[in-house]
Amino acid sequence: MSSKLLENKAFLYMTEFFSGMSVMAVELGASRLLAPYFSSSQIIYTIIIGTVMIAMALGNLYGGRSADRDPDPARLYRRMLIASIWIAAIPFAGRYIILLISGLLILSSSTGFLTAAAFASCMALFVFPLFLLGTVTPSLVRYILENAGESGEVVGRLGAFNTIGSILGTFLPTFVTIPAFGTSASFVIFSGVLLLLSLAYFLSAGGFGKRAAALTAVFVAVSLLSANASFAFWEDELLYEGDSVYNYLQVKEDDESVILSTNVLFGVQSIMMKDGGLTGMYYDYALAAPVMASAASDGEALDILILGNGSGTFASQCSKYFPGSDIEGVEIDGKITELAYRYFDMPESVSTFEYDGRAFIQQSEKLYDVILVDAYQDITIPFQMSSREFFSLVNEHLKDGGVMVVNMNMHSDGEGSINEYLSDTICGVFGSVCTVDVPHMSNRELFALKSGNSTDPAELLKQGRAEFAGDASPEAEDVYSLCGDISERLRPCVMSENAYLLTDDKAPVELLGKKMIDSLIDEELSYYRGIYEREGLRGLVDYLI
Repeated sequence: MSSKLLENKAFLYMTEFFSGMSVMAVELGASRLLAPYFSSSQIIYTIIIGTVMIAMALGNLYGGRSADRDPDPARLYRRMLIASIWIAAIPFAGRYIILLISGLLILSSSTGFLTAAAFASCMALFVFPLFLLGTVTPSLVRYILENAGESGEVVGRLGAFNTIGSILGTFLPTFVTIPAFGTSASFVIFSGVLLLLSLAYFLSAGGFGKRAAALTAVFVAVSLLSANASFAFWEDELLYEGDSVYNYLQVKEDDESVILSTNVLFGVQSIMMKDGGLTGMYYDYALAAPVMASAASDGEALDILILGNGSGTFASQCSKYFPGSDIEGVEIDGKITELAYRYFDMPESVSTFEYDGRAFIQQSEKLYDVILVDAYQDITIPFQMSSREFFSLVNEHLKDGGVMVVNMNMHSDGEGSINEYLSDTICGVFGSVCTVDVPHMSNRELFALKSGNSTDPAELLKQGRAEFAGDASPEAEDVYSLCGDISERLRPCVMSENAYLLTDDKAPVELLGKKMIDSLIDEELSYYRGIYEREGLRGLVDYLI
């Protein structure tokens, strides 16, 4: 099947350009598609990149052999047409495939659930279309190459077009299509480019028959389904669902609260209680830090810095319970800050900065009474905000009598656990350090006094609580009572004999977090596995329903 588009070979080079763009767009979209189910971490990125490389390598091998056997460009453009349909269908069908695979692995896998489920989902969703796109380059080499003397120039030119397309395919989803239109629409947009290339070829070659028309209709149908797809498809009344440059974002409301979730479908990243009371979550326990700091403030207003402000739960609480405080919230995702003002009633008096937490504190010259580090989410722990160098910066930015509080979001004890690494690293920098577990949650709050301050944090909390009781409004009685409970349950923290330390050079936080979350998942799912083993699949379904 000949085509006038191929006579000057320009169309083939454009095919290489746009296929490279689409591969990178799918790769970046994959990370956003998987994040609500498996979180966003280096482990997930590694799985995605590895899967893409597997698919492309297999596609390269098959594409070269296929082109040698039958050098008909129509074969390549049919493959691209099929790939476009598959990619367009991913946002709609992918959510069911991910849940199905996860459900099967829950029943069969006892270890490494997160890695296994993410890898299996990647293989099921992305290997086939990327395998088809992997056939593009070797096929185009065969179609363009006319004599051996041109082979180096042809391969070099194709490589350049592919690379330039890949560059655009890297930047466009991150900075344009995902923030503007969302992850689902981005899949449709870039798959549409592949569709148009294929249709242009078949129209030029006079081969746009019933089969191509039928495939185009299928593409339109799945695109409409995907463009309107919701990750949390079981939620009927979300206040907001969308994507930012950094995160999948979801805001939902019930009778008691408004909740923000980022990159997870069920977790709570920030919360606002409609009655204005305490949340019953770790944010309340973090309020012990400004109470401790108030014992050394001589009655002056507190300077409070929040690294990982989210939608302002802690900032709003501090504004309410410590009036007059100068509160600064640092949040790298500006979209979350917009949601904080729109849905969570964060006070306008809170100064917000769209910045990475470490970069902000590194350039700041201000000293603070309280610094909250709330940048850890399941295994998504920024290594640059967990190292000895980072905590040294925090320590330098505390006033005398200042307190750092860190939300360690997983109870993890034992030799070489993520919390032991974090605790040892912090103990090596600060003065007195202590922790308290949040009841009925996996969170643990760590309090650290500025280096050189050897005061018992529990005693400091009692002193601050006494002063707080005299100055606080009647509505702060719950905070007063909670701090009394915390002071009794604080546990001193000292560096272990092995001195587990995290540094900028070596901070394997993803693997440490994965080890812990695998343990938590296995513990949670063991009950359901027991039902399945005793009563079979029907018994498990009956129980869940």
